[in-house]
Amino acid sequence: MARLLIALAGLMGATGVALAAAAAHGTDASRLASASSMLLFHATAILAVVALLARGLLHGGIGLIAAFGFVIGAALFAGDLTLRQYAGHSLFPFAAPSGGTTMILSWLAVTLAAVVPAR
Repeated sequence: MARLLIALAGLMGATGVALAAAAAHGTDASRLASASSMLLFHATAILAVVALLARGLLHGGIGLIAAFGFVIGAALFAGDLTLRQYAGHSLFPFAAPSGGTTMILSWLAVTLAAVVPAR
């Protein structure tokens, strides 16, 4: 499971850098800058959660839920903003707010995973 999360974080990081480059070279690419930031920041958060899980500092199940929540939330958020930028329409209604809410809940899950005993 850790390898899968690390691979997903790597893909998120690469996509975040690509979106940052597109935002830097685009004329009106403010949506891409936000999407890039969300992907890059949460890719790093996933790596941190995996490292903390490996050290036994987070509750395993709750930590995994948080890490996958980061993946899903960032994908919804960044995917929606990217589609709006390039295709002119949304992924689905409320995709970006759903992704943002998922990321907030994932951060709260990290907090809970730190409080609940690991074993």
